[in-house]
Amino acid sequence: MNAPAAPTFTYVYAVTPPASVLDHVLSALVGVAGSPVTALLPPGDAAGPVAFVISEVPRADWAEDALRDHFEDLRWLEDTARAHHHVIEALAAHTTVLPLRMATLYQDRTRALQALQAQAQDFATQLARLSAHTEYGVKIYVRPSTEPPAAAEAASTSPGKAYLQARRAHHDAREDHYRQAQLAADRLAAIAGQCTTQRVRHPAQSGPLTESTAGENVLNDAFLVPDEQADAFRAALHSAAEDLPGIHIEVTGPWAPYSFATPLPAAGPPPPVTPAP
Repeated sequence: MNAPAAPTFTYVYAVTPPASVLDHVLSALVGVAGSPVTALLPPGDAAGPVAFVISEVPRADWAEDALRDHFEDLRWLEDTARAHHHVIEALAAHTTVLPLRMATLYQDRTRALQALQAQAQDFATQLARLSAHTEYGVKIYVRPSTEPPAAAEAASTSPGKAYLQARRAHHDAREDHYRQAQLAADRLAAIAGQCTTQRVRHPAQSGPLTESTAGENVLNDAFLVPDEQADAFRAALHSAAEDLPGIHIEVTGPWAPYSFATPLPAAGPPPPVTPAP
């Protein structure tokens, strides 16, 4: 006699249109906790305009107490986030996808199906907004000023005066780089106005790794770009800082639209670029 199956939760990765093209994609995917991935949608005539992409995960490992412990385990978090992201990126290569956050769980498929049906029209509206669009990330970095004072000038002054001159030169160069960063941000806004449909402002990144590799990150935004505008968007950003030696612009993507997975409030003008305190 076979032992009863261990109880599970229904883990939801994303919302997609219920396209049959996904059948072969889903059958080849392995999700979080090594679980198979499948689509969930109402049967027959009750099928609506959207589907959940799901896995079944063991309750013992995904109950509230277990998750609290897991979220303190960096290796578990990394593996789970990678598996979650892999499923969403595989879907995005074939259809419009509305990513859901990691560890979106329902008690069972019945509860998940009820949630899907209750929000079907809202999900369909969001998918229509994201259709034929892709997310790109854009970061602006201010390179550190490393120019020493001129050797002749330093030799003709006292050590104290040379130190003050060096501090002043460093300060002036830093301020000049921030002016360049503001100009780069203004150019980015102009490019975005022509090539993108939405923008999300993420906090600027900080820390020794970021500063040592590219400089100080002063802008970290995501853009929703129509697929037909993607090449023009990347090309325009590639040249946006060519005459700004103190600035580096980094473009990443294409990504599934993680930053645009919920309706967005109206955005005001971008804040000015200012030096870190």
